[in-house]
Amino acid sequence: MKKVLFVATVVKTHINVFHIPFLKLFKDKGYETYVCARNDFVNKNECIIPYCDYYHDIPFSRQPFHLDNIKAYYRLKKVIEDNHFDIIHCHTPVGGAITRLIKKNMPDLNAKLIYTAHGFHFFKGAKLTNWIIYYPIEKWLAQYTDILITINQEDYERAKSFKCGELRLVNGIGIKFPEYGLSNAEIEEKREQLSLEKKDIVLVSVGELIQRKNHALVIKALGQLKKPHIKYLICGNGRLEKKLTELIEKNGLRKQVYLLGFRNDINAICQVSDIFLFPSLQEGLPVALMEAMANKMPVIATDIRGNHDLIQNNEGGILISPNSTEDMKNAILYLTANSHLWPKMGEKNFQAVQNYALDKIVKEMQEIYFGNNT
Repeated sequence: MKKVLFVATVVKTHINVFHIPFLKLFKDKGYETYVCARNDFVNKNECIIPYCDYYHDIPFSRQPFHLDNIKAYYRLKKVIEDNHFDIIHCHTPVGGAITRLIKKNMPDLNAKLIYTAHGFHFFKGAKLTNWIIYYPIEKWLAQYTDILITINQEDYERAKSFKCGELRLVNGIGIKFPEYGLSNAEIEEKREQLSLEKKDIVLVSVGELIQRKNHALVIKALGQLKKPHIKYLICGNGRLEKKLTELIEKNGLRKQVYLLGFRNDINAICQVSDIFLFPSLQEGLPVALMEAMANKMPVIATDIRGNHDLIQNNEGGILISPNSTEDMKNAILYLTANSHLWPKMGEKNFQAVQNYALDKIVKEMQEIYFGNNT
């Protein structure tokens, strides 16, 4: 029986979020499926990976020079040595680097090795340290990569100078479109659950409460606006929850900005909101933004890699500087005052995101995995 191995830093917030449809694809093709990643579930017993036959808990650390990555190297190498994989698909900077380092040290390894870069850590506007650490590593390891997949135009252009076997540009990992829209009664009920009034204009963001997601930019902008009828919902959890709560209090926004935590009802929340905000400092090709587009939402997003691959400025929304509170404030003022633009922008985004539909991406990956033998 043929075998495939998926490698990533973590299970819950990577493998289970992005790769289940592709594990299913291999199961449907009769492959034995293996996953190597760190168990990042709080309750370790909850670690269940659909369509995975064999799971190995590998102690990857996101910090590239952490000692745990030495252990991870040897444990992953043992799994690869003990199995004759036909395909190895690795993801995330650390998971991808360690897997390809193993290939370098196993010259007889016959598996087709695929690496998906979900957004290089070196990019226009990145810190110098990111370029010093990650750029030479990625360029060097490309020679041990049979197929390098990039998911945005900037990374694709950058990787053209890398000496990989084959370079591909794929439209992300695919998104599912909402199966149905909420009725007016359901919208009313949902808004009530979220303590929203009819007169409120509702802004929403989806993303972890971490520095990279830059939620503080919006909070500061709203603090300057002083428009109590504008409400802001943030879906996600993370280590900055306490700091963001303090920032909300400091700006007098306790009745305007709500930290909703991790949510399983993102589509419903998008459908009861008016404008989607995506203030990130760094992205590869953001799924949260694509899901908002699939819900026909107008968008205010930062003008960075990934975001500007998806949003056409002044057509699907407004692109702003990631470091300008003034830009964010003005964009919110403009869009909240011009609600007649929302349907047109939402429709523009809905049409633009069709090329990122999951079924299209699965079909494209099928060709990458199996060639014409699909």
